[in-house]
Amino acid sequence: MKNIRVYLFILFVGFYTKATAQTMNKSLSMFEDSLIKLSNKTLNIDNKEQKLAANGQFVKTLVEALKIKNAFNFGFDSLKNISIIKSPDQSFRILSWYLPLNDGSYRFYGAIQMNTNGGDLKLYPLLDQTENITDANQITDNQKWYGARYYEIIPVTAAGRLPYYVLLGWKGNTAVTTKKVIEILSFDKGKAVFGAPVFDGPLLKGKNRIIFEYNKQNAMTLKTDKNAGMIVYDHLAPYEPSMTGHFEYYGSDLSFDGFKMIAGRLRLQENIELRNDVNGNDEHYADPKKRLKPEKKL
Repeated sequence: MKNIRVYLFILFVGFYTKATAQTMNKSLSMFEDSLIKLSNKTLNIDNKEQKLAANGQFVKTLVEALKIKNAFNFGFDSLKNISIIKSPDQSFRILSWYLPLNDGSYRFYGAIQMNTNGGDLKLYPLLDQTENITDANQITDNQKWYGARYYEIIPVTAAGRLPYYVLLGWKGNTAVTTKKVIEILSFDKGKAVFGAPVFDGPLLKGKNRIIFEYNKQNAMTLKTDKNAGMIVYDHLAPYEPSMTGHFEYYGSDLSFDGFKMIAGRLRLQENIELRNDVNGNDEHYADPKKRLKPEKKL
């Protein structure tokens, strides 16, 4: 009799759990449909104030969706205008997106959602303060975020612990140049911290993040390469020496550099050789109103 009761209890818990998961997924699917409509509407608005207001409604709806218990496990896979990436250790995920403005600039939005034991919402809103950050090298937090649309998270371990994560992101910039960024994320005393002096190499002492800027019509590779065992990127250079410092004239010179993770730090490796061709990803992170395929040239 006791065994039968245990069996029935397990069976009941299984059915209850399955029914709860189905209800959660149905609710989140409905939110996802609303978010898709709001996102498309926002991108199609030309007026800046109206666009920002519509995005505010999108943010409010997204937060309401994330408040649903165990929403961390819902992928929002049909919501194409947002990048949603999980850390490899499944401890958090980052949701990030941008709004293209009429002057060719961008406004970035995002949040870090933690994977909590009980499935309740723990969120770090990311507030883009790029315009107010006078020193792009400073260490900041989620309230003073150097905005970007992230597409890759790389955990870095040292001495058996995980001190920080590397984030690769597309930042856009102006009507003439594009930026990409290697950002450092860590968590300290319950706070999200962006930037850390973990880079080793010529002229890199004291660097808290790496920022690349180049001609908007070009593509730039910035990604992990498993064959090389490092973060690899196009070496950017001006078309002519006289254009040094004028980033609208920068593009790939067809060579590659990289950062190798050594003892918990990122050590610069210059002029590396890659086994396979590496393709740029700018076409996946471009102004949705612009349909030109980036041209990789020097």
